[in-house]
Amino acid sequence: MQVFPLIIDGHRIPTPQCFEVLNPATEDVAGLAPLASTSHVDDAIAAAGRAYKKWRREPERKRQAACQRIADRIEAHSEELAQLLTREQGKPLNGLGSRWEVGGAVAWTRYTARLSLPMKVLQNNEEGRVELHRRPIGVVGSITPWNFPLLIAVWHIVPAVLAGNAVVCKPSPYTPLATLRLVELMNEVLPAGVVNCISGDDDLGPAMTSHIGVGKIVFTGSCATGKHVIMSSAETMKRLTLELGGNDAGIVLPDVKPKAIAEGLFWGAFINGGQTCAALKRLYVHDDVYDAVCTELTQFARGISMGEGTDERVELGPVQNRRQYEKVAELVDDASSRGRVLLGGKPQAHTRGLFFPVTLVADLKNGDRLVDEEQFGPALPIVRYRRLDDAIRAANDSPNGLGGSVWSQNIDEAKRVAAELDCGSVWINKHGMIQPNVPFGGMKGSGLGVEFGEEGLNEYTNIQVIFS
Repeated sequence: MQVFPLIIDGHRIPTPQCFEVLNPATEDVAGLAPLASTSHVDDAIAAAGRAYKKWRREPERKRQAACQRIADRIEAHSEELAQLLTREQGKPLNGLGSRWEVGGAVAWTRYTARLSLPMKVLQNNEEGRVELHRRPIGVVGSITPWNFPLLIAVWHIVPAVLAGNAVVCKPSPYTPLATLRLVELMNEVLPAGVVNCISGDDDLGPAMTSHIGVGKIVFTGSCATGKHVIMSSAETMKRLTLELGGNDAGIVLPDVKPKAIAEGLFWGAFINGGQTCAALKRLYVHDDVYDAVCTELTQFARGISMGEGTDERVELGPVQNRRQYEKVAELVDDASSRGRVLLGGKPQAHTRGLFFPVTLVADLKNGDRLVDEEQFGPALPIVRYRRLDDAIRAANDSPNGLGGSVWSQNIDEAKRVAAELDCGSVWINKHGMIQPNVPFGGMKGSGLGVEFGEEGLNEYTNIQVIFS
């Protein structure tokens, strides 16, 4: 059984105790992760603080080159990382699975490595010169989730490093293995202490978010946990970037061709088995095309294969952990008594692994749990509407505001509807297609700040203005 170490100050640090990481497809042990203590948290933050003092002074071109070398290391170990991801997270190797995630990590790293933080001259006249500089914050604490443990770690770490910060990363206890290996690879090209990784139980998060030695927290996860991050960070006035829950709505206008949009609707909702913050989680369909959309979507979904991710033919894997599996099952069970199950609904009895079938439930409404609560799994509620204003009102009737989508042949009309949606990103005739050059973040309870592109890089800096 492979045993993974902590990565602190450039060293592989074993721990007296380890914990089992389970493969959700088999519920067998995928590997043993190190169980860090709060003293390891202190050590990692201290190492990052020491490294930061030197790293911040390195020329930007040197930090850019180091990030490009990180991309090289990820690419060189892409199959190893993909296999680890599939083993601990459950997603298939192919399709929009582990190999796709690793490829995304490489692409995001290469794009981010080309960004810069130029000085801006705000004034230069007889009254004086004013320059705006962006300075690194210090030690960044990164807390990553279990749905995209490699890609989201890259989203957090690479811009922080490029901006001149040092990082302590804490992956989810459900999926720490690929992240630990990723940080080990980063340490092959970075100075010791610039990126550190600790793993353990959920007690490590508060130890990091309240730590005086951490200047910024970047967190991706649930709204409830995000609120705790805010509260525990308040005493030390930390900078925050929080990407929280979504419960994204999609609105289908009456002019669509149902068969033409079925594939896009499906993958917008069921990428990574629906375990994606910006997945389509509520679908509002106009009465004129409602039955046809339900039929075509169901027909497409029937052709999707689900199983253990090492099978090259598989397109969807299991729910990642039992807690989430039980939540999905509970929400679907409630929805089944309120709506019409088009597909799925109940897992097969006595099956191995945490496989929940692709589930479509029609004839639901706002107020039903599967509509109101973020399911974060392979189940999609479908809601009929007759007046567009009602659909927009229902889509906005949520504490979340991460993403949304509008489906129509009339792009101008779709953009008009998009402008009415209270969310950070709106896609036309697609859903969840994020890009490294486009800022991504939410409104309302879906978070604070943005990631990606120049705007995301700026989040890892403080502004300093120099008057001369």
